[in-house]
Amino acid sequence: MEPPSEPLQLSPAVRAFVEAQRVARLATIDPAGTPHIVPICFVLLGGRCYSVVDEKPKRSARLQRLRNIEEHGAATLLCDVYSDDWGRLAWAMLRCHAEVLGEGDEGYAQALEALREKYPQYRTMDLDGRPLIALTPVRAGSWGVEDRTA
Repeated sequence: MEPPSEPLQLSPAVRAFVEAQRVARLATIDPAGTPHIVPICFVLLGGRCYSVVDEKPKRSARLQRLRNIEEHGAATLLCDVYSDDWGRLAWAMLRCHAEVLGEGDEGYAQALEALREKYPQYRTMDLDGRPLIALTPVRAGSWGVEDRTA
């Protein structure tokens, strides 16, 4: 997927909803065309979402999500809230141009700083030099977000 020429402007309600979420689901497509989805910690900074490959144990440093992004350049980020009161259900889906950033790339240092601010657990982890996923929304959809008050 090609990067957008102009950043997508999220509605204030969608932006606030996405910013309020602590976790999202990142969907990518593997080389066989099979969906691959994982929960991620992320931050919305400017017009992009960022997620770092942190120090939590992983089977391999060469994660499937990174390979998928490098192969296809596309991903979808889903933020949602479930409630047994179905009148409070809500979700926002961002279809994105995706890329993997390395230390020194534009936005890398600022994204790590914002991630450390949002997640205290990251403050004690050595994240410098680790791959950072940058997601630039090209389309957004939502349900139940515009009506939310909290």
